[in-house]
Amino acid sequence: MVAAQGLRLGGVRMDGEDVYWLEGRPAEGGRTVLVRRTRDGRCDNVTPAPFNVRTRVHEYGGGAYTVADKAVYFSNFSDQRIYRVSPSTAVAPAAMTAEGRCFYADAVIDAPHRRLVCVREDHTAAGEPVTTLAAVALDGGGRDTGEVVASGYDFYSSPRLNAAATRIAWLCWTHPHMPWDETELWVADVDAAGRFINPERLAGGAGESIYQPDWLPDGSLCFASDRDGWWRLYRTRERSIVPLLKDPPARTEFGRPEWVFGSATWAAANDNTLVTSFTRDGTWHLGVIDMSAGELRVLPTVLQPQEWLTAASNQAVLVAGSTTIADAVVRMELGSGEVQVLRSSTSDSADAGARPDPGDLSIPTAIEFPTSGGDIAHAFFYAPCSAASSGPPDERPPLIVIGHGGPTTAARNTLDLKIQFWTSRGFAVADVNYRGSSGYGREYRQRLAGAWGVVDVEDMIHVARFLAASGRADAERLIIRGGSAGGYTTLAALTFHPGVFQAGASYYGICDLEVLARDTHKFESRYLDSLVGPYPARRDLYHDRSPIHFVDQLACALILFQGLEDQVVPPNQSSMMAEAVRANGLPVAYLTFAGEQHGFRKADTIIRSLEAELAFYGAVFGFAIADPIEAPAIDNLPGPSAT
Repeated sequence: MVAAQGLRLGGVRMDGEDVYWLEGRPAEGGRTVLVRRTRDGRCDNVTPAPFNVRTRVHEYGGGAYTVADKAVYFSNFSDQRIYRVSPSTAVAPAAMTAEGRCFYADAVIDAPHRRLVCVREDHTAAGEPVTTLAAVALDGGGRDTGEVVASGYDFYSSPRLNAAATRIAWLCWTHPHMPWDETELWVADVDAAGRFINPERLAGGAGESIYQPDWLPDGSLCFASDRDGWWRLYRTRERSIVPLLKDPPARTEFGRPEWVFGSATWAAANDNTLVTSFTRDGTWHLGVIDMSAGELRVLPTVLQPQEWLTAASNQAVLVAGSTTIADAVVRMELGSGEVQVLRSSTSDSADAGARPDPGDLSIPTAIEFPTSGGDIAHAFFYAPCSAASSGPPDERPPLIVIGHGGPTTAARNTLDLKIQFWTSRGFAVADVNYRGSSGYGREYRQRLAGAWGVVDVEDMIHVARFLAASGRADAERLIIRGGSAGGYTTLAALTFHPGVFQAGASYYGICDLEVLARDTHKFESRYLDSLVGPYPARRDLYHDRSPIHFVDQLACALILFQGLEDQVVPPNQSSMMAEAVRANGLPVAYLTFAGEQHGFRKADTIIRSLEAELAFYGAVFGFAIADPIEAPAIDNLPGPSAT
């Protein structure tokens, strides 16, 4: 079931009465397929094998396709060229851009000028790739690389044209900032020849992050800004910028960190109605805004919107889930509130597939806990839960503390079978929104500034002790795990605070910050400036916070997982850590997966890694595994057998 839920849904769009979305399919080696649902309910694959709708711009991608008037334009992962395909014909996709080293993302169709305006990342020259806004001719015939229409910044995103294609808006920013730290919103006129004229910076700059600019039906521009400490919605009115809501609810955010292109928290359903998502205390909600009155009405639904949202004709299409419902593409009628599931992430068809027994589902509880410096941090707690089994009455459960990636992302409390895998087997889980996570305002987000590897680690430790002290976890069986940045937090906790946790699992985690600072992709190449300090000026901090240099302090068992084609965290990070732990005489297992990148996408990989991790904990804590699974090879494991 976990592998089936690996069906990653996103990128929802509407084209007339057709609905489109992307499916990342573990059963097809992680291939991302564009799917169309027609008015009569028929679902078709728009992109045939072996086409894979993914862009490598920023490495995390997003914004890999656009559609209008039944013409689809998409980036293909293997060659990063833009292709055109018509879902109503049997003609194979045709290349629009030339072969080479240019990657494309976040395109918008400029019909009057017969082109796409998009973000282009040019890897042709040696050194850091050059990112610009570029115009790609719709009749490029596989020879075009695009004409640069905006340049001069390190990064661009969100080119958005108004309905008449006479005005364009976009976001841009420079090193060392990340888009959730500081971006600029620019607008320009588009003349008859397609040139951007009269450009001006409308908002953003020092201490302000702008998110998701786009044009409203009345021609004004709407966007989210955290200028008051929380991502709120604003719109232009004549030469002014005004709040969209008269009385925005307190402690709420209408924006997200822009890790990928094309995510959304709002969409216009008609001339006066905006569908919007917003988060408060870690939980996302769906609402509608009456733009003339500036009032928000929260929709009465348990569904929590994820990153993908669109709307038209008084209906919304979004990816959403709940604490008991897995993510799905759903269509909601705004008048009646009726919800139709178009595609669930837990099945290979819209209405079939394996479902967990409701009695096996652990319902998360949002908790706040005291941490260092007199601060409060946040987490979702899951108690063990099984319809068929219960733990010994005189025992408290082992606890798995999870650190999310990013680190500027957030744990969410919608149904995640990767967590239910553990709770249904008797583990308690704390999914932690440590300081630095998004969704709790700019101040909370910035508490990680200069303190990565310190405050996030402290929060993981404090939540474990908090739950053990309250009787919800066994203080002698504490486990920490995480992926990517969460993997670094795991390794730092085990290394710099030995004795708190008794085992750990790192998925493509970072062990040497200095190596990462010197060897990673452009988007994150200066990220550590804000999280740790400028490099190499503060090389001392990079050394002192890198677990690889202090592995002799590590005092517990560790299992590591790594994709061998990871461009974000190079595989040598995990291999160095595994070798160091092995040389230190501690129990260690190291599993690598060919063909996997940053984040596992293949069904076999997902299954193997979870089963190996479970077997590893069984070996470390001395309990029998009920599942018939293959144990990983464990070096330095005390006892008669290394497996």
